Amino acid sequence: MTVTDLVPYDDALAAYDPVMGLEVHVELGTKTKMFCGCSTELGADANSQTCPTCLGLPGSLPVVNAVGVESAVKIGLALHCEIAEWCRFARKNYFYPDMPKNFQTSQYDEPIAFDGYLDVQLEDGEVFRVEIERAHMEEDTGKSTHVGGATGRIHGASHSLLDYNRAGIPLIEIVTKPIEGAGERAPEVAKAYVAELRELIKALGVSEARMEMGQMRCDVNLSLRPKGRQEFGTRSETKNVNSLRSVERAARFEIQRHAAVLSSGGTIVQETRHFHEEDGSTTAGRIKDNAEDYRYFPEPDLVPVAPPREWVEELRSTLPELPRVRRNRLREEWGVSEHDMQSILNAGAIGPIVATIEAGADAAAARKWWMGELARNANETGRPLEGLPITPAQVARVAELVKGGDLNDKLARQVIEGVLAGEGDPDTVVEKRGLKVVSDEGALTTAVEEAIAGNPAIADKIRGGKVAAAGALVGAVMKATRGQADAARVKELILARLGVEG
Repeated sequence: MTVTDLVPYDDALAAYDPVMGLEVHVELGTKTKMFCGCSTELGADANSQTCPTCLGLPGSLPVVNAVGVESAVKIGLALHCEIAEWCRFARKNYFYPDMPKNFQTSQYDEPIAFDGYLDVQLEDGEVFRVEIERAHMEEDTGKSTHVGGATGRIHGASHSLLDYNRAGIPLIEIVTKPIEGAGERAPEVAKAYVAELRELIKALGVSEARMEMGQMRCDVNLSLRPKGRQEFGTRSETKNVNSLRSVERAARFEIQRHAAVLSSGGTIVQETRHFHEEDGSTTAGRIKDNAEDYRYFPEPDLVPVAPPREWVEELRSTLPELPRVRRNRLREEWGVSEHDMQSILNAGAIGPIVATIEAGADAAAARKWWMGELARNANETGRPLEGLPITPAQVARVAELVKGGDLNDKLARQVIEGVLAGEGDPDTVVEKRGLKVVSDEGALTTAVEEAIAGNPAIADKIRGGKVAAAGALVGAVMKATRGQADAARVKELILARLGVEG
């Protein structure tokens, strides 16, 4: 099936109802792995953060990471889940080259959290409830690097390299119940759910949830059923989708692909799929039969986990304000519309704006700079806002200089440009570039008189009552002062000099 074989999206939704299931893996931000003391720090030499336990060598014994269990409970509580009073780990047996033990220590029929939900808000303000089947603890696999091919995949590669540094890093897998009733908005719901879940995980402080770094990734399960039917269709599972936009695109593509196959009389194959960022398409991975047997059995080397109820309630009391509740509160405090708040969320600007306000800026100024000049720079450089080389405190200082009359907006943009270029903090950039507003009345008066003398016709128009013409003289003064004058003050001086009331 190629991109050209797709059914138009509206035609697909006219004939079929989509049903989704989303499986999100979150890499926890613990200092050590889930069952051993190896470091989880990124960037180390390949296979330098391993030990007999995470390599599965004979005689090694695992020990559960207590912070990993605490993080799992926090996630479960924030997702309104029931927390198990008693649960066990299990061995999920299958061979995979980057699985050093040939089994994954996971949870099977006894997850630590189950039966929850997450309310997500779509761009038009509609709230859609996604029900959570379970959230369970497990460990990550190692990393395979396929060398010699053109695509970076195993097909066509001459050989593969294995790095087990990641093997054993704590994961929480969050699995939704079947998502029905979203209709044509199913891809949007998928994107909104993963976005809200990412904000929740970050708010809990259990992971940075940076999708571009693999700290959070989503498997998109999708099936179609003919309108009016109750039973689910055969599903596909698009693996390891690692951006919000890609989650939406993968769901949309699979809706169109499934519809094309079904409409032509074909049969959907239950399989894993690979997502391709360059064109938003998916291609077949491996057949995944429902009868696939992982031969789960309880992990004999680990005791059951039985979170005390008192401890669970103590953790519940420490949960932060949930992201959607926080956004609604901030929206009211800032006096912005639902649409504007959604734009701020989409830009990843809520955190920076809040931090800038906490550093002393008013809300309007903080929003202005992060959603304006800084958002533009982030888009041009392909970096997230929080990844820009400028701190909220520095943005607050720029806002303070503008408010105090030391900078105008044009000069402030140049200051921000200098900070981003590594020239120092705002005050240093102002000093080095000589960017302060010209506030000397004598210098301004001289510039105003020169502008009037050089533009007598415009001066006559202003004297005749056409006050709007003063803009041309203001422009002349601003040019003469290299944009470092206060435009409002310049206009006042021009009108006063010509004897005209503003």
